[in-house]
Amino acid sequence: MMLPAARAEAGHAPLVTALFTAASAVCVTGLSVVDTPTYWSTFGHVLLTVLSQIGGFGIMTLATLLSLLVSRRLGLRGRLLAQAESAGLTGGNIGAVLLRVAAVMLVSETAIAAVLTVRFWLAYDYSPGRAVWEAVFHAVQAFNNAGFALYPDSLVRFVADPWICLPLIFGVLAGSIGFPVLFELAREWRRPGTWSTHTRLTVWGTVLLSVFGFVTFLVFEWRNPGTLGPLGTPAKVLAAFTQDVMTRSGGFNTVDLGHLNSETTAVTTGLMFIGGGSASTAGGIKITTFLLLAYVIWAELRGEPDVVIQHRRIAEETQRQAITVALMGVALVATGTLALDALTDGVPFDRALFEVTSAFATVGLSTGVTADLPSSAQVLLVVLMYVGRVGTITVGTAIALNTRRRLYRYPEERPLVG
Repeated sequence: MMLPAARAEAGHAPLVTALFTAASAVCVTGLSVVDTPTYWSTFGHVLLTVLSQIGGFGIMTLATLLSLLVSRRLGLRGRLLAQAESAGLTGGNIGAVLLRVAAVMLVSETAIAAVLTVRFWLAYDYSPGRAVWEAVFHAVQAFNNAGFALYPDSLVRFVADPWICLPLIFGVLAGSIGFPVLFELAREWRRPGTWSTHTRLTVWGTVLLSVFGFVTFLVFEWRNPGTLGPLGTPAKVLAAFTQDVMTRSGGFNTVDLGHLNSETTAVTTGLMFIGGGSASTAGGIKITTFLLLAYVIWAELRGEPDVVIQHRRIAEETQRQAITVALMGVALVATGTLALDALTDGVPFDRALFEVTSAFATVGLSTGVTADLPSSAQVLLVVLMYVGRVGTITVGTAIALNTRRRLYRYPEERPLVG
């Protein structure tokens, strides 16, 4: 990204700008400190596409293969249970898993690009070459949840165009739901009763959070003149749905996020922190982690001895893993927000929290302050993007692999809680 050929104007990009952009692409985040369509050349845009594709493919395969590693470290009983919960992925060879991931990515991106190409060509009078190129670029960004766009306003100009928004929504959802879930749905979509606990949590959690985000966005922004206010009713519904899905980690925006009401900003920040499904291109603490914590709280409030989901008792080790991942995420976001607040002057706290959460959860949505941050704050966001992208996978796997059985137990003690 520092090569002179990657920049539209003469000279090369500064180190921090190139580092931030490369990290944002590889971590499939989409945050940018420059205007992507005008600052980078065609060669630079191709680099962004390649980096986003490599990042998305690497993340999905790494997460899937690490799940295989975890299952193979278990005993026979644990491996059988893990195999049942991962829809048979633990039994296949690594090459077959990689080919399946690549096939899913290629088919999804091709389908999205085909629809976008026809729309750009026929409705917006793009030349065939430009229509194909921009369709492929945005299809790759959508499925990999990267969020870079070839327009200065992201996708605001297409806010009322369902032929642009809906294919990109499909790509973001397909990429953020996770390969194990996609594979199981392809085989068992007619029999929801046979779905694994992981697939049920991911699918129904995605539906629940999507409905919640859609309704709250529509209600809070309906009359906001800076976002949904000037639009007609169908366009408002489409914009609210699009923006809600993009909080999964998509990164595109069809309204100006800098004009969101404070209530919408808070809800969007929370949805970004939760993120998408495990073993996907989405970030955040993941939907399964969030719902597991909800079930743990519900069981504790009811005085239940076990956490049960759909007639399946959740292991105590899994509960502790979910708590650890969530609390580490909270700690990183809190520390990052305080650090960003200390490194900047004049950035409101809610904006700082929004940007830090977007970087940690590799979402890429921004209220417009990222480009104006000092270099030290931009480097901080680079670290958060990397830790948020790699850390959630490796920490979760490390915790699972570090599970040990002691031959003794210490006496029990009950400190006062609350």
